[in-house]
Amino acid sequence: MEHDPLLSTRVSAGYPGRPSVLREAVLEISPGEIVGLVGESGSGKSTMALALSRLLQYRGGSVHGELRFGGRDLLEIPEKAMRRVRGREIGLVLQSPIASLNPAMRIGDQVHESWRAHKEHYGRPFSRTDAIKLLERVSLPADESFLRRYPSQLSVGQAQRVLIAMAIVHRPRLLIADEPTSALDAVTQAEILQLFSRLNRDLEMSILYISHDLLSVGSICERVAILSEGRVVEFNSTENIFRRPAHPYTKALIASIPRLPAGFSSSQLEREGLDLVRGETAVA
Repeated sequence: MEHDPLLSTRVSAGYPGRPSVLREAVLEISPGEIVGLVGESGSGKSTMALALSRLLQYRGGSVHGELRFGGRDLLEIPEKAMRRVRGREIGLVLQSPIASLNPAMRIGDQVHESWRAHKEHYGRPFSRTDAIKLLERVSLPADESFLRRYPSQLSVGQAQRVLIAMAIVHRPRLLIADEPTSALDAVTQAEILQLFSRLNRDLEMSILYISHDLLSVGSICERVAILSEGRVVEFNSTENIFRRPAHPYTKALIASIPRLPAGFSSSQLEREGLDLVRGETAVA
């Protein structure tokens, strides 16, 4: 793994009437690393996702500070240059997958539109074969009939996979996933987490996985940042966060994790995709 971070931030952000949603929030992601960002509702997690992709302005917000990605401060470049970064180098997966898709467009057309936004990146047209291969990569039905479906004809899990496919169509260096499993059942959630792990491994793609769920974060992330009241109050390896939390807020989060039922082994937990967290790790 390279020593220089792919992404490093110290950003503050807010909205009219709420100027301090983020307060010098510090975050760092290395090339090929999965980092988790954890916090309760209202802590600023979604604001961070929009700030990092410089989309906060479209929600009426503003961001300032330092946002370095690939050696550039993204807060210093014009919006035209940022549009070339957004989507091509930084992909974004939002929560509420059904609501994030255009209900009037077929899935194949929406995938094609994601490619077309940066078509200069390719020397040839994006074909139906390319679209089907993309579906295969995210474990969706790889056939023409699926591409002809509308969002209303998909399950929530399928819609989430479509969003992920659209976000990785250009193989970005960084994928930001904002609460991507919050609307999913437990089985589909585990499948999506496995998909993120596979994309990270196969495409050497860095991932910022944002969630309120410490268990899912602990299953795939190498490091975890804890966000509380707009500040990153602790940032450490996943093992240290779970076994040796330092900040009182982190300790409270760990303590809130339900203990496992008696007889439920760590190997069973790992098969479910939720390792590291056992009853004895809870902080009393």
